[in-house]
Amino acid sequence: MGQEVDDQEFSRADRTRHREKVRRCLDVLARMLRESQFEAERPMTGLEIEFNLVDEHGRPALKNAEALDAIANPAFQTELGQFNVEINVPPRLLGARGSSGFEDDLRASLNDAESRASRVGAHLVMIGILPTLEEGHLGPGTLSPNPRYQLLSDQILAARGEDLVIDIGGVERLQTTSGSIMPEAACTSTQLHIQVSPEDFSAYWNASQAIAGVQLAVGANSPYLLGKELWSETRIPLFEQATDTRSEELKAQGVRPRVWFGERWINSIFDLFEENVRYFPALLPITEEEDPVAVLEAGSTPALSELKLHNGTIYRWNRPVYDVVDGVPHLRVENRVLAAGPTVVDTMANAAFYFGLARRLAESERPLWSQMSFSAAEENFHVAAQFGADARVYWPGVGEVPATELVLRRLLPLAREGLTEWEVDGDEADRLLGIIEQRCITGRNGATWFTGQVHDREAGGADRAEALRATLCDYRERMHSNEPVHSWR
Repeated sequence: MGQEVDDQEFSRADRTRHREKVRRCLDVLARMLRESQFEAERPMTGLEIEFNLVDEHGRPALKNAEALDAIANPAFQTELGQFNVEINVPPRLLGARGSSGFEDDLRASLNDAESRASRVGAHLVMIGILPTLEEGHLGPGTLSPNPRYQLLSDQILAARGEDLVIDIGGVERLQTTSGSIMPEAACTSTQLHIQVSPEDFSAYWNASQAIAGVQLAVGANSPYLLGKELWSETRIPLFEQATDTRSEELKAQGVRPRVWFGERWINSIFDLFEENVRYFPALLPITEEEDPVAVLEAGSTPALSELKLHNGTIYRWNRPVYDVVDGVPHLRVENRVLAAGPTVVDTMANAAFYFGLARRLAESERPLWSQMSFSAAEENFHVAAQFGADARVYWPGVGEVPATELVLRRLLPLAREGLTEWEVDGDEADRLLGIIEQRCITGRNGATWFTGQVHDREAGGADRAEALRATLCDYRERMHSNEPVHSWR
């Protein structure tokens, strides 16, 4: 969804032509997977982070256009809401101090962006859901002005045929409706990318699905939405509901949701793209002039623009990515599970845990997914989103166990082995995985710290709104200290 769009209305002929083109792209992808050389000899890793913007009092600042002008860095881009921006960190090899390189680049970029954006009254905050959001911030008037966002909102609402319903029951309960997809803007995430070969893709995707629950348990950072304490990672049910194109009747018929964990382990990246084409109608049926067959037969690499755009409107928690750089195609797993924040070093610890564990499991002689049902992985995912550090999850050979105990006893050693395979230096791996270890020992992640602070303020007489605002201000100060969240008091 990063590209600009011009078409604001689509005819029946547009949709028919687009469907035919997407299917042609799918056929070409299948041929490329058999015949083409994909870049994977020195696999890169990547990182994207979405931020919220607040004023000096911790309230949402609807100033992303002004902030981006002030930041003047092409790595920062607009996002769905006027209180959102995103940074794309240049990809790196993990070895040769790659994790430190990510961390240094990100800290330098964030510090510079914060300094510049503050001149227009906007401050950057890394948190999964901005706890000071109010109903008025999630209306259609706060969409970013880029036409692609309005177009996407219109198409989702048109496909649904009625307002979106947000109904989340957790510690408390939130029920509301929306006439736009703006509630999606409340969800700000960290997106981790692993470049893989066609042969290895299914193993990395399956591994990513299997560990998504434990990622959420140790990294939860979204406990509040519109003043209500809900799930530890409320982003998960919110995002699932905020882009749901299905009416109640279509849900009852078993139509798949566009925000989707999936329903099976896969054997090839083609399985995912083929499901996208088979199950989901196009939201943005924009058709380019390129003939992918002719391009491929001429010895060049097709962009497959229609297939990529369609893929970008199906929000798998682990998404397949096809891309072309300097005329060479490559494939990536995009891990979209984690919230943003709390700090840069926490973000890099989350990344190290994911990169290391995914690699170790993907290259295991006996695949984890041969010992675990897909439905168990999905249940782990939603249980961990709801209960965070207190979640109990299923793991083969162990049964049901506290997620933090599983990480400490089994998964951290595996992640350490995986980072060694990535050629990450030992001291770097130990420092970052040590942060995950301490979160598990203390039981403190972003969600538990934030709810604890709010409860203390409420016990001292503050109302909920003031407790959220004051805690967010403290959170922002600690975020800039770059001290990991397990050490916060």
